[in-house]
Amino acid sequence: MNRKGFTLIELLIVVVIIGILAAIAIPKFANTKDKAYIASMKSDLRNLVTAEEAFFADSLRYATVAELGTNYATTSGVLSLTIAVAGDGWTASVGHGTSNKLCFIFVGSTTNDVATKEGEPKCRV
Repeated sequence: MNRKGFTLIELLIVVVIIGILAAIAIPKFANTKDKAYIASMKSDLRNLVTAEEAFFADSLRYATVAELGTNYATTSGVLSLTIAVAGDGWTASVGHGTSNKLCFIFVGSTTNDVATKEGEPKCRV
């Protein structure tokens, strides 16, 4: 008989090749997602600098999270915004709901152990 189709060995080879490609691609995808979470946290911190400076221009002092209210909102997934106001500046940190990384920023003379340059967000890896 003349049968047409794939043998069991050919199908197993294809499945093994697909498994190898998936084993390579899945960790790369997870790393890319983590980079995207970090980028959204850094972007939110840069936007916070703008919101804080606008608040300072109006009231000559920096705002807490409650005082910013609806004038500032983080992107979806970015959680736990904390702002610590000091005499001539402030520090802030944010986290992401699906990542265990935290990002920090500071403005003024108040320093942070992670962020070392004023106005530049840095993340703890």
